[in-house]
Amino acid sequence: MAPPTNAPAVGWFPPLGHVPTFRELLAGRGTRRWFTGAGFACLILLATNGHDFAAQGEPTWLRALMWVHLLAFVAAFMLGPPLSWYRSQTFKVMLALGFFALSTGFFAYRDSVLGVTWLWTFVAVFVASQGMPRLVTGIAVAGLAGTGMVINLSQGVDSTNAFSQAATIASLGLMMMAFSRQLATIRELRQTQHELAELAVREERSRVARDMHDILGHSLTVIAVKAELAGRLLEVAPEKAAAEIADLEDLARGALDDVRATVGGYRGVNILTELASARTALAAAGIDAELPGAADAVPAKSRELFGWALREGVTNVIRHGDAGRCRVSLGARFLQIDDDGVGPGGAATSGNGLKGLAERAATAGATLELGRSELGGFRLRLQL
Repeated sequence: MAPPTNAPAVGWFPPLGHVPTFRELLAGRGTRRWFTGAGFACLILLATNGHDFAAQGEPTWLRALMWVHLLAFVAAFMLGPPLSWYRSQTFKVMLALGFFALSTGFFAYRDSVLGVTWLWTFVAVFVASQGMPRLVTGIAVAGLAGTGMVINLSQGVDSTNAFSQAATIASLGLMMMAFSRQLATIRELRQTQHELAELAVREERSRVARDMHDILGHSLTVIAVKAELAGRLLEVAPEKAAAEIADLEDLARGALDDVRATVGGYRGVNILTELASARTALAAAGIDAELPGAADAVPAKSRELFGWALREGVTNVIRHGDAGRCRVSLGARFLQIDDDGVGPGGAATSGNGLKGLAERAATAGATLELGRSELGGFRLRLQL
């Protein structure tokens, strides 16, 4: 099944079903976490080897070239893997080969600049984090570890150190490969969840259409026949026409009662049921949730409005907020939803759902406030 093109962003990942723009990619929580880990590794690299690039004895132009090369290496390591996510395998292979070529350029300098263990470890992590097929990634990591050991031995490194450094390259590469596979599995689960939700919506629409047809089809057919008969009898037999019109009224009222009964059979919206739904939805999206255990303080007349507000607020957090944490506060006269996501602006505040909720609130004499949360993201507050 092809992934839906309008799938929302969930958890770590950009919207499913299309290649995200660079701006969408940078805004994703997965990218930010990659930057955190990769940035820490690059800081260690610079702190450990930066003195070799600042050492005297080399021409100024050569030291400048070495620094430009190093900064390009760091930038490629930081940006390369996120740019390859959701791209074709050909793109990933070409990007990995380009980074490998960039890393081998350091061998043109003197031996003390970025040893093979440093270089091949970064290349192994780079390749493993792209999500290429396991066989390709495994061969690449094993090849890097093997060639690293051969180069170290050829440079006079004793066999014990050469083997331990090769093991370091292999273990870090394989660990990143396993982590990348785990993220790919999570992405697939998220996509499956969205597809199942879309399927459930389509099935529900089909069921409603079928129920409406079953309920109204017969009644409307009889009404049409009796209306036609009443029209023909109106001049020739007014009393019979009046009887047919009375039957029409009874049929119409009966059909209306059937529709009301059908609609009334669906689950109503209220704060009690929506709290349970919110807890399940936030957990499925991987968002840490702080929810009240009960809603007894909410007056009975306000529970439907509070339920709509909670449903819309949680939907907003999951679809647009890019949040990792959501907190719901509830009182007799207020409902407040805070998250640590992207904050006000964009799709989070411009959707029809919030407009409809504002109209519901105004009708009930309540106010809807939207703004920045103390958690750093978006805040929705309904106040009676």
